Amino acid sequence: PPNMPEHTAALRLRLSGLCFLLQILNILLFAVFVRYSPESSPGLCPPQLNCSQRNQEPVFQQRFQDVHIQVLLSFGLLVAFLSRYGPGSAAISILIIAFTIQWALLIQGFFYFFLNGKIYVGAPSMVSADFCTAAVLISAGAVLGRVNPVQMLLLALLEVTLCTLNEYILLSLMGVSDSGRSLTVHTFGAYFGLVVSRVLYQPCRDKRKREERQDTGHQTDVFAVVGTIYLWIFWPSFTSATTAHDNAENWAVLNSYLSLVASTIATFILSPVLYEESTPRMVQIQDATLAGMAVMGMAGEMLVTPFGALIAGFLVGLISPLGFRFFTPVLYSRLKIQDTWGVHNIHGLPGILGALLGTLLTLLATADTYGDRLELVFPLVAQGSRTVTDQAFIQLGALPLTLLFAALGGWVTGAVLKIKVLRCSPDGQYTENTVLWEVKLGNCW
Repeated sequence: PPNMPEHTAALRLRLSGLCFLLQILNILLFAVFVRYSPESSPGLCPPQLNCSQRNQEPVFQQRFQDVHIQVLLSFGLLVAFLSRYGPGSAAISILIIAFTIQWALLIQGFFYFFLNGKIYVGAPSMVSADFCTAAVLISAGAVLGRVNPVQMLLLALLEVTLCTLNEYILLSLMGVSDSGRSLTVHTFGAYFGLVVSRVLYQPCRDKRKREERQDTGHQTDVFAVVGTIYLWIFWPSFTSATTAHDNAENWAVLNSYLSLVASTIATFILSPVLYEESTPRMVQIQDATLAGMAVMGMAGEMLVTPFGALIAGFLVGLISPLGFRFFTPVLYSRLKIQDTWGVHNIHGLPGILGALLGTLLTLLATADTYGDRLELVFPLVAQGSRTVTDQAFIQLGALPLTLLFAALGGWVTGAVLKIKVLRCSPDGQYTENTVLWEVKLGNCW
């Protein structure tokens, strides 16, 4: 159409203007509220703040570096697995990370690190912000290629607030043990994104999306190889980043690695049967790695035992490819949910299974089986203010609560993103890696 260059320029300016406004907002809020944590300074720590981790600040700094590399390189590259969106989606993922970390520091700061009108930030708050960023990137994978960058920024803006609220209720108010974030990151991020995808469903526009996941090539393999390698290196630090002591951290790391290797082997067993290929594609190995890690989120620091971690990883390594083969088409045909990245199979289902496994292991949490670790993993049980059965019911109840928050939040966010002014032109015939980052499907609006 003759007016396409003008319209494209307007959309670019819309993204530029939104980025400018959001960054100015962040700068002003940081200037008013954010200060360095006393734990990071030689000054006295006010008694209202929990400074018990002052001596562990260097440990948290190392964990923050590992988690940040994990989020930036692993998640950032994983959303670029489709050759159609590769460079464009990698660029947008960096934009999401850059904004979400700032916004999460503010929102989480008001919940966790707020004192006398100020937010005190340090390495622990940066780790928490990276966790929230991971949830946003998971949700972005569900709508990959079907929303423009302006919509992505608004998705991050809304999801960070809802994700933080859900995490605060579960971890602080209910006392749920979820150090590796099976619920608050994997489950919440997956189903939040799936509900947004459902709200954004448009029959004409989505009619050619069912085969998008098979849009693979050399570029896809490169992204998948690099992303998977970083998952293997840094994800155990991701699952153990919030454990308070070294002995608890070691269990989380060991259980994560054992689950990872078992899920990878399971993919080599099942993928050739399902897809008639001699060896799995790197994208499938990447999915198995994610699923094996997600299932250990809640249970990682619990008494899984080495063979239990292998069993859990092996089972989820079988469930993930079966989900892609049989359940994903049902999601689209029956529920009208287009899951571009397959977050339901590599984050949603493993997150739910991890929560159920964590609930089962909670019933085994006694002073005889856990020893001194009981106070680290289940402090309320160790103090005698809560029985093991009560803790198990609370762990189990956190699952439907998270799903409810994700569904309601995703529905509201999808309704906001569906506003006509935020969408691209109905005549848009854009290339896949422009700043608009839209699917070329003609007049389907």
